[in-house]
Amino acid sequence: MEDLLTYSWVLWLALILVFVIVEVATVEFTFLMLALGSVAGLLTAAFGGPFWLQVLVAALVSVLLLFAVRPRMLRALKRGGDPTLSNIEALLGTRAEVILPIVDGAGPRNLGQVKLANGETWTARLLAPEGAGVIESGTTVVVTAIEGSTAVVVPAERNVS
Repeated sequence: MEDLLTYSWVLWLALILVFVIVEVATVEFTFLMLALGSVAGLLTAAFGGPFWLQVLVAALVSVLLLFAVRPRMLRALKRGGDPTLSNIEALLGTRAEVILPIVDGAGPRNLGQVKLANGETWTARLLAPEGAGVIESGTTVVVTAIEGSTAVVVPAERNVS
């Protein structure tokens, strides 16, 4: 037990190293706060504090940092994000032109094709068939959802956006 107290600084250095390595892999600031708490435990050991005090100081500093500093750091990290929509979110609300007619009803024969404003061609079906019959080529539609590789569309004049 005497050796543990004498070389407790080695334990704190090992914990700091492990926490920093995990933090580099996760980048969520949890293990960074634990590493900083371990630094506080190391400083308590350097000033000759007993091992129970070292653990207590490390735990208190870690908890304080987790609840006081970490949320602010996460907000600051996310603040600089790119606000541009991508993937499916970027396609929702996009206007498209019908290339192959879309037939009202269910089934693979009722799927048509649309060319989106961004130039992509997608298989398309109507959102809720309501007796529209056929949406002819050249008609403007709006993408309301993406289901797999099929764009779910409504005629542009029905869209309220």
